[in-house]
Amino acid sequence: MDAHEIRNSYLASLEGHGHTVIDRANLVPRGDTSTLFTGSGMQALLPYLLGETHPAGTRLTDSQPCVRAQDIDEVGDNRHTTFFEMLGNWSLGDYFKEDQIRWFFEFLVDTVGLDPEKLYVTCFIGDEANGIPRDEEAASIWQKVFGERGVSNGIAVIGSQADGDARGVHPGERIFFYDGGENWWSRGGSLAATPIGDPCGPDSEVFYDFGPEKQDASFGLAHPASDGGQFMEIGNQVFMQYRRLDDGSFEELARRNVDFGGGLERIAAASIESDDVFRISLLWPIIESLQELTGRRYEDETASMRIIADHLRGATFLAVDGVRPSNKEQGYVMRRLLRRAIRLALSLGLTENFFEVVVPVIADLYAADYPEVAASREEVIAVLVKEENAFRRTLDGGLQTLAEWEVASITGRDVFRLSDTYGFPKELSVEEARRLGIEVADDWEAEFAAALEEQRERSRGATRLGAAGLPGGATA
Repeated sequence: MDAHEIRNSYLASLEGHGHTVIDRANLVPRGDTSTLFTGSGMQALLPYLLGETHPAGTRLTDSQPCVRAQDIDEVGDNRHTTFFEMLGNWSLGDYFKEDQIRWFFEFLVDTVGLDPEKLYVTCFIGDEANGIPRDEEAASIWQKVFGERGVSNGIAVIGSQADGDARGVHPGERIFFYDGGENWWSRGGSLAATPIGDPCGPDSEVFYDFGPEKQDASFGLAHPASDGGQFMEIGNQVFMQYRRLDDGSFEELARRNVDFGGGLERIAAASIESDDVFRISLLWPIIESLQELTGRRYEDETASMRIIADHLRGATFLAVDGVRPSNKEQGYVMRRLLRRAIRLALSLGLTENFFEVVVPVIADLYAADYPEVAASREEVIAVLVKEENAFRRTLDGGLQTLAEWEVASITGRDVFRLSDTYGFPKELSVEEARRLGIEVADDWEAEFAAALEEQRERSRGATRLGAAGLPGGATA
């Protein structure tokens, strides 16, 4: 199945289980200033997971586009992207572990067609100090669903990720118990950091095994929670069954919720037996267009093509949702994505504009499933092409200046000069310097901030002089 079919089959399967398909949230959170972007499927549903009544009922599902700008430096490997889709379903005080685990397993095996022998799962090991037992219920359900398919269903008690790196997987093991750093959900990110008053609970993650040849031995022995490459997480089922009290202890909730999130791109990659998410149907056409434009092979320019494809896809969806390139907040992140894509395109020999070729490819990949993409297609193309034109006018001068400096290292004040003179995002200057083999001072960010503050102070001083009618003030 391609990604389009997986997305629609997932929503249809959940509708068959009594769920209402709800509209996706905008990539810019409405009324939430705590984060720049919608970064998960549950983000817009948090009030309902906290107890409010949802107008669509107690069983909900959607496919939510997400942006995680904090992952920008990870893009270039085979599985990280700043933009992705999260398949989601929620039970608000309705069904719980049995139905959730079975439905997701059946979807992966019977609908998507994944080999159950290549699926591995994790559960929460428990926390004696906080009186939270091991999640034997989830593990027992997993043992049944694997056993019913004739698949080994042995249990392994691991502990931490580091414990797993040293121990690895033993024959017959399928279900792995990890600690609160791996298999506990809270808004604080771990059991110990769970905020007072918040719902929280154990989670059960599902991984796909791409084979031992994919494991990077520098990460230790392979196991589901390893970062070594053999296993890829494709879904996480959060069972919200506790609340943290004022004294730091935990109590069982009267209304238990399920919050499920599955990575569409990763499930699609597993379905074609590729650990490279850029080979799926939502990304490979973008790579193909880059190969055609540059005359270069993906195998030879893998990281650059991955970054360009990811960044333009993310910027396209941001434009659909109303974000415009700027020097502030969401617009700044969007501008950074676009400028990184242009800079890397230069390294591939693309000295002319190319957004007008690639952005329509991206828009057309989503137009059938997201009507808003089709409706804003021409406007989005125009917005991104305009930004490309504007940046290319200053790019050559800035890059030439950096190359002509012929220095062994640069400071934060040098980075500020490039930003102030050429409009370079500071991160772009640092990346380009490193690409040229120029060392970047460890304290460059502090120096950059100091230079920026000095400029602001000069500007404030000039404004005060002008307001007083004194020399040095701004003139009309």
